[in-house]
Amino acid sequence: MPSTEPGLLGMMREDLQVVVDRDPSIHSRGEGLLHPALPALWAHRVAHRLHRRGRRISARIIAYLARRHTGVEIHPGAVLGRRVFIDHGSGVVIGETAVVGADVTIFHQVTLGAVGWWSDNDRPAGERRHPVVGDGVILGANATVLGPVTVGDGALVGAMATVTKDIPPGGRVYAAASVIKSPAGDLTPATDPIRLLASAGSW
Repeated sequence: MPSTEPGLLGMMREDLQVVVDRDPSIHSRGEGLLHPALPALWAHRVAHRLHRRGRRISARIIAYLARRHTGVEIHPGAVLGRRVFIDHGSGVVIGETAVVGADVTIFHQVTLGAVGWWSDNDRPAGERRHPVVGDGVILGANATVLGPVTVGDGALVGAMATVTKDIPPGGRVYAAASVIKSPAGDLTPATDPIRLLASAGSW
């Protein structure tokens, strides 16, 4: 059966449409072309294809230039699905063996990284070192997901949260709530994690 996966240009058109659909500050496809993270995603689409064909140096050059221009670092070996939306983009890091599913939203300063060389150097060659992120996942600002963990479909990782274990489909992970100190000195935990997440992204 023929593949229903779109080609490179088809995926890039989807990427642009997702920017228009999900960013309320964008009012047209023309304006969407100026979205700060879109060039990083498009550069990765090209670099990844070169990487798969063994043209690693060319792929690395494209990734390096994209990082210099956008502040987004995506290793050419990482696999990104369709309609991935990187909002703002600054400080996003996605490692070599990471896999990101379709319709994922990634806010700024998100890291999909490895545990560290002191652990990864002992892994068998070719073993995954970075996360697998399922379809429809939301990764809040400054969220960090480390190691060969799996984030299930539809999960939400809140702003500032750190993940080192698998998250089931639909799971929710939040960082510790901030504590609000009143003028009288009383301490009140800020217990609304959705509000904390929303305050750190474009909602």
